[in-house]
Amino acid sequence: MRLTIRTNLAMRTLMFCAVNSGRIVRKHEIAVACNSSENHLAQVVNTLAQKGFIDTQRGRSGGLQLNRPAREIGVGAVLRTFETGMPFAECHDPETNTCPLIGICRFREVLDRALEAFYSSMDAITLADLVDGNVPLAHILALSETRPSASCDQPTSA
Repeated sequence: MRLTIRTNLAMRTLMFCAVNSGRIVRKHEIAVACNSSENHLAQVVNTLAQKGFIDTQRGRSGGLQLNRPAREIGVGAVLRTFETGMPFAECHDPETNTCPLIGICRFREVLDRALEAFYSSMDAITLADLVDGNVPLAHILALSETRPSASCDQPTSA
């Protein structure tokens, strides 16, 4: 199994916000810390906001922050948000499936059970479980207390 880049960025973004709880963070800060393109991150941030995981604010002092406490954000819910639209195997997509075994294959049933087990295990984990007490993670993702003022040359949008 392999998670998409968007799912990975979503989790990094949420962990960044959780580590920096209580303050508004900027896309640029997340992109730098998480080694990501701001354009790709913008799409992820948009989805996270639409699904209610984060709040965003536009403008000079804008940015994003968690919508609710990290202990109330389930990892399984985040993964489903970003992975559900993508079929795990060809036989899971009725529009593009060309497998002649579709009606008799037991492998699909095994895959379905394995996916459900995966998501069930992720449902037991919260964002807080990933960040609370994780000092090495905080060392990488925590912002310093002072943020340099924005210059006219640098965009400050969320």
